Amino acid sequence: MSILFQADILLADYTVLKDAYLGVEGDTITYIGSKKPETPYETTRKLQRQLLIPGLYNLHTHSSMVLLRGLGSDLPLHRWLTEAVFPVEAKLEDPDISVGTRLAMLEMLASGVVSFTDMYDRPRITADEVERAGMKANLNRPILALDHTEPYERNFRVAESLAFFDDCNGMANGRITVDFGIHAEYTSYADVVQKYGEACNERGAIMHLHLSETRKEHEECKARNGGRTPAQWFRDLGVFDNPTIAAHCVMIDPGDIEILREKGVTAVHNPSSNMKLGSGFMPISYMLTRGVNLALGTDGAASNNNLNLFEEMHLASIIHKGYTGDPTLLSPQELLSMATITGATAQGRKNCGALKVGNRADIVALDLDKPHLMPIHDVPALLVYTAQGSDVAMTMADGKILYEKGEYLTIDAERVRYDLDKSIAKLFS
Repeated sequence: MSILFQADILLADYTVLKDAYLGVEGDTITYIGSKKPETPYETTRKLQRQLLIPGLYNLHTHSSMVLLRGLGSDLPLHRWLTEAVFPVEAKLEDPDISVGTRLAMLEMLASGVVSFTDMYDRPRITADEVERAGMKANLNRPILALDHTEPYERNFRVAESLAFFDDCNGMANGRITVDFGIHAEYTSYADVVQKYGEACNERGAIMHLHLSETRKEHEECKARNGGRTPAQWFRDLGVFDNPTIAAHCVMIDPGDIEILREKGVTAVHNPSSNMKLGSGFMPISYMLTRGVNLALGTDGAASNNNLNLFEEMHLASIIHKGYTGDPTLLSPQELLSMATITGATAQGRKNCGALKVGNRADIVALDLDKPHLMPIHDVPALLVYTAQGSDVAMTMADGKILYEKGEYLTIDAERVRYDLDKSIAKLFS
């Protein structure tokens, strides 16, 4: 299947090629130019008043937690988990994970996300749903070690994580990557974490974890570990010897930032979740000046309460400008990079995250024919400060259109609604 689009195109350097052509053959972008290519394409589509941009990457979420959207509002993180989240999660069964994943993908596709990094139980179910939907995802079965007397070899979560990697890494023609996952320092013990990190290294996998999300987590770790912060603790155990995605990084110290930079850890900013739970603000200004890799995530819909990455770009920019008093902090281009190319790179996805010839055809079309998007003086600024997830007119992943103008082409939205009603009735009866 080949298709030629005619539209405005956001190039990799964030300039715009007006009324230009972008060609897709199979899963790859094969042409970008101002002139119509001589090579014939099976289908030609002129997208009037639409802008083509790269697909977005949500680098930290818990997709099936859409089922818990709105629970425990206005509680701090640890009370929110113990009083609102854990009691419901204990009731989740396979069909709930299935419909939760599908509902999350409906939401992400409609707002331009082509790939997400997920941390949740029963990831094989999620993997099957992602494969059917045509999206990309980095999935893991996170480990916890709640009993310090339990040896690494008997931790059932470790066994499930390793089996999931061995069985599913690279499935769906590479659209699904299996990561390793550690929930957090405060739900782990050193022996298990060190050996699990070594297993990750042996398999050449990516590690995904929560890091210093709250002051309570950060300070209690120091009290438990001779003054060491979570970042120091994970580094000393060899976890950061793996490519690592660290979510939140709100309460990290200056020394922690040096660790992240030195080890090449990607810090994932989740502004909505961090503000809603009262956790605080990632020290993004200092992290930028020190050269830390930065990406964007939504966190789960239970703490956000949506999966709209356009909203995260917007909030990430304005909250730090306001907090620091520096309106030059975090340019639109930097935010767009965090939401696209940096996210793709952190997921280990080569030739993704930008619209250029030879890259994967992960393309979003934005409908510019909206009053709030007129006039257009600065396209990157328009995308970060003005555009909404609801302005997405089309989402394509690996050359396949998955969503267009309210229609889902690979997920039965009506069946999702039916299955959702059944799950909610069971979980909250």
